[in-house]
Amino acid sequence: MNILVVEDEPKVAEFICKGLSEHLYGVTVAYDALMGEKLALEGTFDIVILDVVLPRGSGLNVCREIRRLKPEQPILLLTALGSTQDKVMGFDCGADDYLVKPFHFEELLVRIKAISRRRTMVAPGTFYQAGDLEVDGYKKIVRRNKKIIQLTAKEFALLEVLIVHKNRVLSRTQIAESVWGIDFNRGTNLIDVYINYLRSKIDKGFSQPLIHTVIGMGYVLREG
Repeated sequence: MNILVVEDEPKVAEFICKGLSEHLYGVTVAYDALMGEKLALEGTFDIVILDVVLPRGSGLNVCREIRRLKPEQPILLLTALGSTQDKVMGFDCGADDYLVKPFHFEELLVRIKAISRRRTMVAPGTFYQAGDLEVDGYKKIVRRNKKIIQLTAKEFALLEVLIVHKNRVLSRTQIAESVWGIDFNRGTNLIDVYINYLRSKIDKGFSQPLIHTVIGMGYVLREG
């Protein structure tokens, strides 16, 4: 596995690279936003580990540009800011996961492994349908009643998991494992925040709601 690390703090970069190398990962390092973006777009990496605060640009902007030009590129953001709002901002930029500094290397390793297998719950490029809702997994287009619905990358990932398992109740843990990673903090309300975002776009204005809460169990997307 080849990993790109974009981190300007030498000690943090060294800490990450040393640990990854010991686990036999190939590692490339960039110390600013411009070089990180260039390497990410021109190279081939299994995952990009990207600091939010960088010289010569913003890590969030780099994340957006990578996601725009390489939609399937896994991205893990590193930051000292860990509020729900900060995480939503990072996910809205297209990040697959979000790790708050300081962290133990074992936690980083778990996140990397989780991201690498997270896509197994869905089949990239597949077309899904539930009632009048259509999800094109290849073109990343969502329509309901033929109307195109604009979603962020993380909203799309959440919807894709729900529609792949339509009519099946998914627990918060199952959703967290698939969309955010197996060691997702279950004390946060981030899942509820994103379910509400999705409902406001998928169900609002339509007579038949598709996304339902099953009290004490989780969430389900039902055809009807």
